Amino acid sequence: MDASRAAVTEQSAVSWGAVLAGAAAAAALSLILLILGTGLGMSSVSPWSYEGVSRETFGWSTIAWITLTSIAASGLGGYLAGRLRTRWVSVHGDETYFRDTAHGFLAWAVATLLTAAVLTSAIGAILGTGASVAGSVAGASATAAGGVAAAGAGAAASEDSEGDMQYWVDSLLRPPAMAASQQAPATDPTTEETAPGPSQAGASSRTSQAADTNLGAEIGRILVNGLRSDSLDAEDARYVAQRIAERTGMTQTEAEARVAELEANMRASIDEAETAAREAADEAREAAAYASLWLFITLLIGAFSASLLATFGGRRRDL
Repeated sequence: MDASRAAVTEQSAVSWGAVLAGAAAAAALSLILLILGTGLGMSSVSPWSYEGVSRETFGWSTIAWITLTSIAASGLGGYLAGRLRTRWVSVHGDETYFRDTAHGFLAWAVATLLTAAVLTSAIGAILGTGASVAGSVAGASATAAGGVAAAGAGAAASEDSEGDMQYWVDSLLRPPAMAASQQAPATDPTTEETAPGPSQAGASSRTSQAADTNLGAEIGRILVNGLRSDSLDAEDARYVAQRIAERTGMTQTEAEARVAELEANMRASIDEAETAAREAADEAREAAAYASLWLFITLLIGAFSASLLATFGGRRRDL
């Protein structure tokens, strides 16, 4: 009699084999359901307009699927931990209920740690596929605005920023529509004999193109330097207007008005790009906050599911 009591006392209250078995089953089922949910989610979205589910629908369906995955996987792990544990002899019913609950909770805890430690790379690769698709679509939409903002911040060395800045410079050097129509060459028979030859015309054209390139680069550097401050320096603005007037035939007043208008347009574009970037960052912050809160709630639901079903498995074990 004393020997049997000593054996019962020395018997461990935790069946680690059952706990590990339940945790492994829970982790495997979580991965399977996650892969299935990723496939269903990717099949329901589309980069084309008016196709696929909306962003709100996709978000709520993702939350629902993660919650279902947590309940199913944690419940399976808890049930197996309770069903496979050692049968306790001469243990009070309340103690048995507590031990079964503890087995389910331990199985959930081990499965959660196993998933976070071992399956992080696999889950990240799966989720990264969808994130890269969404990021590429969003990045393609923000390329133009981002290039202007980068130029204003001093990143004019990149090819995209150079292209955006060159557009603004070209718009400054563009002749007025009236002046362009008046610059059409007229045919004068008396000047045909003194017309320059092909070699002279080619050399003159190359010289003019080189001068335009140098002028455009100089104006671009002035504009970039002005965008770093609150406004374009008055002396720089007058100089740029003077060069524009010489290049296009405009008056000094008209050229200064064009420079002021272009500066306002560039700053408005930069402000729009910065506002769009801040809005995107704020949306990402809210999404991350909501995701963290819902994952916290989902984990609590999984712990409760594992503990509850472990008691059911323990009762079936003791029948």
